[in-house]
Amino acid sequence: MVAPSSTPIISSFSFLAIIASLLIVAVLPATVSAVPLSTSSRWIVDESGQRVKLACVNWVSHLEAVVAEGLSKQPVDAISKRIASLGFNCVRLTWPTFLATNDTLASVTVRQSFQSLGLSESIAGLQSNNPSIIDLTLIQAYQAVVSSLGKNNVMVILDNQVSKPGWCCSSSDGNGFFGDQYFNPDIWIKGLTRMATLFKGVANVVGMSLRNELRGPKQNVDDWYKYMQRGAEAVHSANPDVLVILSGLNYDKDLSFLADRPVNLTFSGKTVYEVHWYGFSDGQAWKSGNPNQVCGSVVNNMKRKSLFLLEKGFPLFVSEFGVDQRGTNVNDNRYLNCFMAAAAELDVDFALWTLAGSYYLKDGVLGMNEYYGVLNSDWSDIRNSSLSQRLSVLQSPFQGPGLSQSRLHKIIFHPATGLCLLKVGWLGPLKLGSCSQSGAWSYSSKKILTLKGTYFCIQVDEPEKPAQVGIICTTPNSQWDTLSDSGLHLSSKTLNGTDVCLDVDSSNTVVTNSCKCLSRDSSCDPESQWFKLVDSTITSTSSSPML
Repeated sequence: MVAPSSTPIISSFSFLAIIASLLIVAVLPATVSAVPLSTSSRWIVDESGQRVKLACVNWVSHLEAVVAEGLSKQPVDAISKRIASLGFNCVRLTWPTFLATNDTLASVTVRQSFQSLGLSESIAGLQSNNPSIIDLTLIQAYQAVVSSLGKNNVMVILDNQVSKPGWCCSSSDGNGFFGDQYFNPDIWIKGLTRMATLFKGVANVVGMSLRNELRGPKQNVDDWYKYMQRGAEAVHSANPDVLVILSGLNYDKDLSFLADRPVNLTFSGKTVYEVHWYGFSDGQAWKSGNPNQVCGSVVNNMKRKSLFLLEKGFPLFVSEFGVDQRGTNVNDNRYLNCFMAAAAELDVDFALWTLAGSYYLKDGVLGMNEYYGVLNSDWSDIRNSSLSQRLSVLQSPFQGPGLSQSRLHKIIFHPATGLCLLKVGWLGPLKLGSCSQSGAWSYSSKKILTLKGTYFCIQVDEPEKPAQVGIICTTPNSQWDTLSDSGLHLSSKTLNGTDVCLDVDSSNTVVTNSCKCLSRDSSCDPESQWFKLVDSTITSTSSSPML
């Protein structure tokens, strides 16, 4: 691979010739139905107006090799099939600007790129697993990945991650903001235009993310509007079918400036905003602080900086979130419980970071393991099956246009397990199970939780006993308040006045125990007692024989 210089070759550039040469790559079948996508208020919808929830995973293709990671480990079709089997309907596929604007780089083959980096083992692996890709040019290899995803009915969002190939991000890497060493706005616009043109008419390419994690000392609001609006117009002009996705400032954590100053574009129905939300976005606050207080504070901050857009009727895509999948990172684990509650309540579109179990080359290390990766280091299996199962609840929509199977109701969601309170009968007990089989609950102004269509309400019996179902729902032990700074405890009183909270035991039976972690104790973890009442219009797939 010929590394791009700080002033990439733009001149006459034979990109049209490269596009023509791509005709040798198999044309995408139209396997993704009801596209292109557009927006309706805060929702992303298909051509029939029905909501399409983006449940994506990030697939890295912007590092020094400029090849989608993992192709030396598994056949591209096997990876695409794995993505679909895990319930993801979408991939956020990253790319560096220079792939589209530096003709020297664009014409390098995959084999040559790996040879230039000394990746002999990866060459052998790619020759074995993907012989049809190894001698393609880098841009053709990128298209081959998109094609494979399309054949497996997986949508793609093209994400401009950086300009110069390499890991993102730092505030001093020259890729952070317009005018930085590798971030010439005019070159960036050309790159967006060329990628939009290249993938025009490719059915499963449904969106383009203009730029990942704007950052650094040069960042400012006025230049954000100046250049992001230009970028959005360029993409839409070249490819009016795709969603145009705009990121914020400060590593894509801040869109607060949009509250008073909307973007001014010549088109409508295609604009989506994106935000990133990690545990480390708040340092080690989750580990060192009280989880209830940290969750309440962080969610309020997110509402002020980005989540308010949903209330204003704009789609918001959480294009990066993720955790250490080994399950040993306390900061990540506590953050994820809070994130799961907010993501379910808001029913957000998302992209999990990351698919990659390992990298060809990262930070000078060959074959570096990626512990945030869904897949293991040889890409042969998932890294953490219980976590993947838990996250899967977010992949299905709870509501939205065209999805009103039943009247609006509540589901009672338990973030720590990804499960919901099931339908019950007179005999009980109250149990957690798949949210697809959730009970349809109502939460009245008198704070009674009743199973819709019945007289059954949730009641306290005694502390350290299973919660029970009753039909006399006027007593204090039938009233449930949301409690704590997080708002995630459901608290009631026994008939003798003892305060208790809903909790879950090791068998997923719902019990009542003393409320945990309401003080400033940072060593306490309230995860078993966190519940979220989530609006839904989706009908349960099963009914209780006891009803």
